[in-house]
Amino acid sequence: MAIETIVVPDLGGAESVDVIELSLAQGDSIGVEDSLLVLESDKATMDVPSPYEGQLVKYLVAEGDTVKVGDPIAELKVQADTSQEASNEAAQVLDAEVEAAAEVTVAPEAPKAAPVAKIEEKTAEFDVTKSSSPVDSSLADSESADDIYAGPAVRMLARELGVDLTSVPGSGPRGRILKDDVNDYVKRALSGGTPSGHNTGVGIPEIPQIDFSQFGDTEKVKLTKIQKVTANNMQRNWLNVPHVTQFDDADITEMDSFRKSLKAEGEIRGVRVTPVAFLIKAIATALEDNSSFNRSLAGDGENYIQKKYCNIGMAVDTPRGLVVPVIRNASSMGIWEIAGEVAQFAEKAREGKLTPSDMQGGCFTLSSLGAIGGNGFTPIVNAPELGILGVSKAQMKPVWSGHEFEPRLMLPLALSYDHRLINGGDAGRFMTQIVKLLSDIRHLAL
Repeated sequence: MAIETIVVPDLGGAESVDVIELSLAQGDSIGVEDSLLVLESDKATMDVPSPYEGQLVKYLVAEGDTVKVGDPIAELKVQADTSQEASNEAAQVLDAEVEAAAEVTVAPEAPKAAPVAKIEEKTAEFDVTKSSSPVDSSLADSESADDIYAGPAVRMLARELGVDLTSVPGSGPRGRILKDDVNDYVKRALSGGTPSGHNTGVGIPEIPQIDFSQFGDTEKVKLTKIQKVTANNMQRNWLNVPHVTQFDDADITEMDSFRKSLKAEGEIRGVRVTPVAFLIKAIATALEDNSSFNRSLAGDGENYIQKKYCNIGMAVDTPRGLVVPVIRNASSMGIWEIAGEVAQFAEKAREGKLTPSDMQGGCFTLSSLGAIGGNGFTPIVNAPELGILGVSKAQMKPVWSGHEFEPRLMLPLALSYDHRLINGGDAGRFMTQIVKLLSDIRHLAL
């Protein structure tokens, strides 16, 4: 028997991750590709599979520790005569799986909000609106950009701080941008300087800090990484996107009746069809017919990016926080296919198995409260997307048919959109089509 030390594999650009779960106890047996422990990045959780078959001697890390690529994490007792070929093959599987799960260099969600300085009126701060656009993000990540000479770690730091690397002077060899350059850039901006020559307006007053313990017992609970990312994204989107929300009700009486009639077939297929499947299909169809919603504003403010694909994100509430997996090419899928994807992503979200790639590439987001309740809400646009559809609990209501009131199952809808690229007419046509598609699902087949 030999003792092998297992290290953190390539994380696909992630600088550091947290250990959130140790999968084994000391002395437990483990097979090749079995989960050794679970890591959490800013975007998702990922299992680290074992490259060997053997027995756990001990962990070299504890839950809550922060690790990086190459750090030792565990010692395994393995057969000494294990072939080198088998070991290499297992290691390749390990690297491929974790690299796929950690690929976060081109996230569709815009970077975290830049720090906001507490400054006086007319004091300039650095431009965070440019870096929240997809074009600006691509500039920060592009290895081929002639005017950006920076490594992956520096690019990630820039995205986290909302810094446009094209505006940061490099102090390294041949003008290479270092971490210190990015940090100095932010410090100058927060001290009232104008490092990029841009002025985005006055600072936002800070919320006063209160000692709540003076009013009763309290407990300070640390936010998960997903909760912190969500908070930053919501704040960034609310500050940068001029929101408008439009409301309407869709008559889903026939749709719901048809959905329930699919129960027997669903049991045979092993798929349960929920209203979410019809909503995603309706949104995808409306996006194809209303291309103005399938765009993103370019970083220069002079152009927009027209997307030729149709990927729909769906917000999922999990114990770790809110996540938004993306159903790709939804417009080309049928209801059964979408229902299967919805069920698969919902399960992965609940188990914390979503990878960063599962949450990239969205064009539009669906946020459904479903049976949770409520008559309506105003969802926040998930920039750089232009729109999000909020769905509340369906209720039976009396609806005038022209000669009498009839009980109909009505679904409250709330469409929030970015008013920089979407006007009221665009939104009205988009919402009207969604209502039409849900009220008469035969149109989904056209």
